[in-house]
Amino acid sequence: MSISTEVIQAFAPTGALRASINLGNPILAGTDPATGAARGVSVDLAREFAKRLGVPVELVVFDAAAKSVQAVTDEQADIGFFAIDPLRGAGIAFTAAYVLIEGCYLVRNDSPLQSNDEVDRAGRTVVVGKGSAYDLFLTRELKQATIVRSLTSPTVVDTFVEQRADVAAGVKQQLEGDAQRIGGLRLLPGRFMVIQQAMGVPKSRGAGAAACLSAFVEEMKASGFVAAALRRHGIEGASVAPAA
Repeated sequence: MSISTEVIQAFAPTGALRASINLGNPILAGTDPATGAARGVSVDLAREFAKRLGVPVELVVFDAAAKSVQAVTDEQADIGFFAIDPLRGAGIAFTAAYVLIEGCYLVRNDSPLQSNDEVDRAGRTVVVGKGSAYDLFLTRELKQATIVRSLTSPTVVDTFVEQRADVAAGVKQQLEGDAQRIGGLRLLPGRFMVIQQAMGVPKSRGAGAAACLSAFVEEMKASGFVAAALRRHGIEGASVAPAA
């Protein structure tokens, strides 16, 4: 990639590329137990993009998607890694997706629910992570069930258990891990949505910056970088998105 000085300045006005990292999505990022540092697919992509720009990278770490989105919207960070959603698109220019993730429902083993289309019924409560992609999606899609918002995505299942809710909604891998940790829980078959994970830059940085980031994502998919990062971090159940 040949990147102009103008575009580099647009991405790194402080002299470094500030990358917003959401630890609330275990598919994209987590914490190294040995060092406490952030690691994961999004961290690898941030470092590679900073290398292309020829600037240092600064990781701005959050525990929830909504906080990570807000940091980029408010230009407290220069790039971020988010699920594509029209509400978030007001202030952020998204690339095409680089990873596809399944959004699923979790219930107790003794729940009468057997399929996704049984969830949206009057009197049922569905717990979601506040401001997450599936919160935004289900807020639009659920017409009868009541949504209960947990503070972050990783606390959804604990909130579901504590409040005796009917359904927990979230990223499949997070729910599977929590079901194993707690016991007595099961996932409903299939998925209620496919979450398209993309990179984003504040729209105020200009069309040139948005085009540059989009080209970078397409190169990372085509070159095998994203697939290699998923393997390196032991991520299962997520797939590399097709070319835009």
